This record gives sequence, structure tokens and C-alpha cells, in this order.
Amino acid sequence: MPYIHELHGWPKFTWNGDALSRPLADARHKQGKLLGRMEALGFASRQEASLDVLTSDVVKSSAIEGETLSPEEVRSSIARRLGLDVAGVSKSARNVEGIVEMMLDATGNFDEPLTESRLFAWHAALFPTGRSGMASIAVGMWRPEEAGDMKVVSGRIGRERVHFEAPVAERLGTEMRAFLEWFNGPSAVDPVFKAGVAHLWFVTIHPFEDGNGRIARAIADMALARADRTKDRFYSMSSQIAADRKDYYRELELAQRGDLDITRWLTWFLHCLDRAIDNAGELLGGVIRKTKLWSRINLDPVNDRQRLVINRMLDGFQGFLTTSKYATLAKCSSDTALRDIRDLLARTILERNEHGGRSTSYRLAEPE
Repeated sequence: MPYIHELHGWPKFTWNGDALSRPLADARHKQGKLLGRMEALGFASRQEASLDVLTSDVVKSSAIEGETLSPEEVRSSIARRLGLDVAGVSKSARNVEGIVEMMLDATGNFDEPLTESRLFAWHAALFPTGRSGMASIAVGMWRPEEAGDMKVVSGRIGRERVHFEAPVAERLGTEMRAFLEWFNGPSAVDPVFKAGVAHLWFVTIHPFEDGNGRIARAIADMALARADRTKDRFYSMSSQIAADRKDYYRELELAQRGDLDITRWLTWFLHCLDRAIDNAGELLGGVIRKTKLWSRINLDPVNDRQRLVINRMLDGFQGFLTTSKYATLAKCSSDTALRDIRDLLARTILERNEHGGRSTSYRLAEPE
């Protein structure tokens, strides 16, 4: 069976609007409710939520491709670029800075046209050394002919299975001009549909030697930002795709080996978006908890050491707090750490865990 890009009529996609109307309406309704709840939280809380989501988006989009990034480095890079004051490491690796730069450009400047030069800049940011792993690749340009056939393959050598073969390099200029004209042009298509179509279309063209999946997801996020009409992100499609990774690759392969009716792919995309928005509720709960806690603390402010430790405990702190951990985080003596902890206990900001003695530990008190 030919691949979808080899079919007569490519890339004139079709879909069953009636079959998709309900999942689209459900996703749009949840988008509206989530955006309304975030609007009610105030500017600082929206920034905090967006920082958490963008961090997850960058980390998970890379994880889908088998690349592990430090969440602390990603969070620090995003916060620094957005001018936010958060606890975290001060310097991030070049590959982290690159993907953060791409994602912030895609979502922060969602109303600007997506152009060839912009895509080349994203690609160069993803591969600042001009290498993918040990291999040298063409950076900031379409996949060259000398790179050979672009195939998605799995299995051992001698027993490989070809899941997909992309268009040959000589087609890429024409293919990408058509894609960019469609993406930037006026359309009666709902922007959420456009995100799903753009994702499949771009990753099928596979115009770069590497990084196509991450760029495709950035393009989809850009379209979703247009749908939401805000650069702030309160749900993460990449996190949900990572959770559904096996299904994601299966649905992509079925669509790329199918016909130009992409109803099944769009159905999966809409349900994935629906789950992503549902899962944002957990994030929202965390942001509300932080907002309530700091609103109470700021009535009688804590010292800088205490503020730093509380922020770390709110941002993915592993395990419970001990005097030695406090001293390490705050760069202070054990005596100072113990005095600070006793003050936080007296103010019911911290609670002592049940076990005591040498294993005495503390947790943040739940705000009312």
C-alpha cells in the first residue's frame, strides 16, 4: 500500500465533520472552562501555571524522542526567559536552551507567520552543535539528497520493520511551500482541527534530518495557542502524547499508510487533547495550593532562607524536609536551620511528621 503522500490528491485531506463534531465540542468546552478558571486566579498564578506546563511540555516532547532533559534546567531556562523569579539552577545546557527557545517562540509569538526561515531557526536551536548524537546532520535547512532515504524503522539489523518512508528530498521545497501557505492562510477550519492536521502533515513531510517530531508538536502547540488566543499554556499536549506514546505512534502509522480521509487521526488527536485538559486539573490544584499558602505567608513574611526552602518544597521536592536538607538548601548552619524550622512550625507553615528522634522530618501544612 502506498504512503499517504504518494496518493493522488495529496495533500487534500478530508474528514467526517459529523463524526468529529462531538469530540471537538467537548474539547472546546473544556478549553473554555479551564481558561476561565485560570483567568480567575490572577496574573501571578497564571504565570506559575504556565511555567509548570511549559516545563512539562519541553521535557515530555524530548522524552518522546528518547532524549532525557533535566526538569530543573528546563524550568530555570523558561523562567529566565520569561523574567520570572523562581528557585532553580542558574545555567542550562545548550540543547535545553535551544528547545526552550523554540517552544517559547512557537507559543509566545503564535500570531506571527510560520515561515521557512523561522523553521530553520528552530531547527538550528535544537541542534546547536550540528550533530544528532554522534552523527553530523544538515542544520537549518531541508533534508538534503545526500542524506539518503528518510525511513522510520524498528527492529534488529536484518529484521527491520519499515513503519514509514518520507517524501524524497527533491520534493521538500514544494511540499513545505504548500504546507506553510495553508498554515498561515485564512481558513474556515477550527484552529483545534488545524493543530491536528498540521501535526500529521508536517511529520509526514519529515523535512529535516532529525527533530521533526519535536517541531511538529511545537507547530501543533502554536495552532492551539491560536485557538486559545493566549501565549500562556495551561495544558500540555506533549505530556499527554508521552503518556499515550504507543497509541500515538500507532495512529500516526495508520494515518500515513491510509487514505486522505484522516477522521480517525483527528478523533485520536481530539481525545488526546481532551485528556490533556482533564489532567491540567491536577496542575491547577497545585497552583491554587501555592497561591493560598503564599497569600497567608505574605501577611507576615518569612525570611529569605525560609522563602527559598518553601519554594523548593512546592516545586517537585522529593521526600520530606529534614534539618540537614534545610541547611544544605539554604546554605546555612544546622542551628540556623533548626531555628527557621521551629519558626515555621509555630506559624503552622510546616508540620512535623509522626516519627521523631534522629529521623524527624517535616512537610508543608495544607492551607485551609
